[in-house]
This record gives sequence, structure tokens and C-alpha cells, in this order.
Amino acid sequence: MRGAGFRNLALESRVIITDSLNRREVLYTEGEGGLKRVVKKEHADGSITRSEYDEAGRLKAQTDAAGRRTEYRLHMASGAVTAVTGPDGRTVRYGYNSQRQVTSVTYPDGLRSSREYDERGRLTAETSRSGETTRYSYDDPASELPTGIQDATGSTKQMAWSRYGQLLAFTDCSGYTTRYEYDQYGQQIAVHREEGISTYSSYNPRGQLVSQRDAQGRETRYEYSAAGDLTATVSPDGKRSTIEYDKRGRPVSVTEGGLTRSMGYDAAGRITVLTNENGSQSTFRYDPVDRLTEQRGFDGRTQRYQYDLTGKLTQSEDEGLITLWHYDASDRITRRTVNGEPAEQWQYDDHGWLTEISHLSEGHRVAVHYGYDDKGRLTGERQTDGEDGPHPDGCYPDGRRADPPLPLRQPAPPGVPHADTAWRATGREPLPLRPAGTANGETGMAAGA
Repeated sequence: MRGAGFRNLALESRVIITDSLNRREVLYTEGEGGLKRVVKKEHADGSITRSEYDEAGRLKAQTDAAGRRTEYRLHMASGAVTAVTGPDGRTVRYGYNSQRQVTSVTYPDGLRSSREYDERGRLTAETSRSGETTRYSYDDPASELPTGIQDATGSTKQMAWSRYGQLLAFTDCSGYTTRYEYDQYGQQIAVHREEGISTYSSYNPRGQLVSQRDAQGRETRYEYSAAGDLTATVSPDGKRSTIEYDKRGRPVSVTEGGLTRSMGYDAAGRITVLTNENGSQSTFRYDPVDRLTEQRGFDGRTQRYQYDLTGKLTQSEDEGLITLWHYDASDRITRRTVNGEPAEQWQYDDHGWLTEISHLSEGHRVAVHYGYDDKGRLTGERQTDGEDGPHPDGCYPDGRRADPPLPLRQPAPPGVPHADTAWRATGREPLPLRPAGTANGETGMAAGA
């Protein structure tokens, strides 16, 4: 819960937190000393979430505001999470090596991703759910930064690093090399691309970027306040845009080309009003847990939003047009209605993959069907309608292409890095130990109560 200020009232087994809007959260704790944990939390909107821990104080289950339970299976010795079972009964399993680095993730649909490491614990290979492997190589035995990345197609990228971990050169799979220069403070001052194309940057004594010059010699300049806020940007043609801030460092106006846009905030720091260059205003209202509930646009049109106990959008209203959103036990959207009339429907197979999306058109249902291989990769799509039968080309009658919505499959869990940034991970942070939306510092705050 955000706010300009809050006060803490610790009572035996509970902590009461009240912010500047007089919104109150209550944390109920159990245990003594270092094993004190938050077991129940009353949120500002009155909803309640609960947490359960084992004898060692490790999180083993959580129940959300709708009463849905998520369970965490832990390794008896290391405490590493080996499985997470969601409210819908679907389980994600994790494997580790002796260094407690993630080596495999098995998803509810049966697909598996894996990671390999060298004797120093550096990531050397990563295989996705679809079976595609990316490999990493290292020239310096003492560095965790890779010098080579080979993707599933065999294409390679090469990197060169300084002893301070700065990227000095990057060669892409086409053989083009980009080089980087830094000053004595580690600030990037030049980028040299192929064909002699270079850009340059300069900084003030406080380390703030004050100018950038492109390959044509055109310079963009930046100005700052004493507090370090960016206050002005001067483009190469001399045009100046400025930003003003309030005492809390929040931008309150932006002026560009003689036209000004401004914004206002409530005590919790949420934007409540935007004023455009013409003086028209758009206003915003929120619920006690900071979700947008109403927006009045510059054109005077009002939109309203409602959510369920877990924060999913369930209803939106736009000038009398009411849309309802429906979900299954896995929080996947299944259908949408507008003013009580069916709109779109989504269907999934036992793997959790989207197999069909459909809508009513002129009294008959038009559907787009998706097919996958055994690795969950999209292999085809076709359109059918209740009147004309299948459309193998996957196009609507008016010629529009029926592209699949994203995501088509259940996404990979947090904590498994993307191939392009894998070298930044040590492999020792396999997954979040709390469901999304639960503050990481929650338990620690209670422990200090």
C-alpha cells in the first residue's frame, strides 16, 4: 500500500499499518524471535490472505482472498522449493544440482525446460520448453560474463568485456561489431557501429548525462535541478521541452513547443487528474488497494472498472456498455459478455494451451482453431464459421487475418532468465517464494515487530 506516510502500531501478535489516506492493513504474526512470521493479512479493502509455514519458518502454503490455496513443496534439507501446486491442482516441479542451482522445470502440461552449468556454477546451456538449446561459452575462467552465445540455429554472438565488467564489443550473428568506450568513472561515452557510425555522450561532475551527439554531429542537451531531476531537454534544432516537479520529486507539468500538459496527485502519490494542452481534464479514481476504478476522459466519457477478490478485472463499463469478464480455475479468461450478450469465448486443452477463440458474427459463431506439436509450438490455425464451414487460409470473410492472441501457452515461471540475459543470473534464485502480488518484505517486517 502506497502513501506519503504511515504509522506502525505493534500489538503483541499483530502490526497495524495506517497510511496518509487512513487506509489500514493489519498483519497477524505467530512464532517467536527469528521464527516470527505473518500468518494472516487484512488488506485495506477488507480482504484477507493467509500464509502457512513449516517448523523451520519456511513458507509452505498461501490462501488468497478468494479462499484459493497454493502449496509449496520444500526439499527437507535445503529448503529449496521443489514443487508449486496452484489452486487449480496444476503443479510446476523444479530440479536442482548440488549447488542449489535450478537444473530443470517441469510444467503442468508435461513439457520441461533445463539448464546446465560448469564446475564454477556458470550457465553453459539452456533448453527451452520447445527443445531449443542456447549455449554459453567463457574465455576468462574467473569471469561469469560469457564471451559467446550460440542459439538453437547455430548462430553465434561474441562479446568482449573489460576487467570491470563493461561490455567493450558485441559481434552479432551477421558478423557486425559494435564497440563501446567508457570514461574513468565507468560512464559510457561512445558507441561505434559499423561503417563508421558513432554516437558520443558527455556527463557533468555529478555523473548526469548532459549531452548526446549523433553520427551527423547533431547534439541533444539535458539540464537538471539541484535535486537531480531532469528539467529540460534541448533538441538539435534548438527546441526546448521542460519538466516541473513538486516538492516530492513528482513531475507536475511538461511544456513542449509552448504547450503545457500537467498532472495532479492524491496523498498516496496516485495520478488523479491530467490536464492537456487545451485545458481539458481527465480524472482517475482508485479503490483502497490502488486499482483504477473510474476514468473520465478528456472527451467527458466515463469508464468504470470492477475486480474480484484476487484483483482480476471482472466488469468494465463505458457509457452504459457493460462488459463482463469470466475466468476458469487457472485464472485464464474463458468468455466475455457485453450487455448480457455473448461476445468472445476462449477454450483450452488439457495442457492449458489455447485451442479456440470464437465470437458471434451476424448470428453465427466464427472460430479460430489453433494446433500445436508435442512441444507446444504453434503448427497451424484455421477458421470455421457456422454458415460457410472451414476457412483453411485462416482469414475472415472480409479478408482480415486471424492472428493468434498471445500468450498461446502458459508462460515460463519467473526466475528463469531469457537467453539474452542469462549470464546475469547465478542460477541461485529459482523462483519467487511468494505468489505474485505479495510483498517480499512482508515477512521480514513482521519479524522485526
